[in-house]
Amino acid sequence: MSIGPMLDTNCPRCGGGFECGVQAGHCACFGIRLTERLRVELAEQYSGCLCLPCLRELIEADLRRQPVMGSAKASG
Repeated sequence: MSIGPMLDTNCPRCGGGFECGVQAGHCACFGIRLTERLRVELAEQYSGCLCLPCLRELIEADLRRQPVMGSAKASG
């Protein structure tokens, strides 16, 4: 398997620049866990990698949308 360089890129959500390490085999986003729902939404909405600050914001927003077990929201 060939390992490539870090890529200088821009986040399609915020426009900020960051280094993506996916081709280098050690990107910071490898430690990020996304729900399947969020993964699908991001793939539909954005082309390319998002920066860590944007990913963290989107994960936090996604967590707020999830129903909490035992709450009135969870039971409908």
